[in-house]
Amino acid sequence: MKALHVAVAALLALPAPAWAQAYQCAVPKDIAPLPAPAPDGPPRKVAVGAYTLAASWSPDYCKTSGETDSMQCSNAHGRFGFILHGLWPEARQGAPPQWCARTTAPSPVLIRRHLCMTPSPGLLAHEWAKHGTCMARRPETYFRISAILWNSIRWPDADRLSRERNLTAGDLRDAFVALNRGWRRESVGILVSRSGWLRELRLCYGKNFRPARCPAQQFGPADASALKIWRGM
Repeated sequence: MKALHVAVAALLALPAPAWAQAYQCAVPKDIAPLPAPAPDGPPRKVAVGAYTLAASWSPDYCKTSGETDSMQCSNAHGRFGFILHGLWPEARQGAPPQWCARTTAPSPVLIRRHLCMTPSPGLLAHEWAKHGTCMARRPETYFRISAILWNSIRWPDADRLSRERNLTAGDLRDAFVALNRGWRRESVGILVSRSGWLRELRLCYGKNFRPARCPAQQFGPADASALKIWRGM
């Protein structure tokens, strides 16, 4: 835990970045209290050796999930591009840590504070319980770290990229690296559907929260692989 605090202190010392993505976001006035998330797997407490920041491409999620009335997909509270799926601790070896402590859901006040980053109260609560409890004692700390990393990133214009002919995974990585100083292609993982549609960017960090080479299974498609990006309706 001490190493985590040192790394966070280093992040806080960095110059304040621009917002990660310019999009419209109107936060609901009232957020109902949430129940404690139910575990979707066994508790696993193992040493943390790295981190992943997973950023979902929201138009594809809304298309494939069929959601129409959620904050993320209804367009009633804004239109979203990349949104934070979660910040995940990775193990030094083997399967990653998860569900490290029993916990209650974050307060509505805390949830509301981060809804423009992750426009789903249920997802925020789930990410804290499954991943955040393996990093921090309090949800405020976990979401603070997540927000620092999230707001340090400039996201490519995926809508523009989607209109390019013969788009590849390497084109998306190049666009990301061009906008983010200190990043290289090998730290930018991509998750795609079986038919080649962009699902997520998965950014790989070392234990010091600096960009690190992604493991092969997390890097995703090779740079030369064809890529499609759903723009939404």
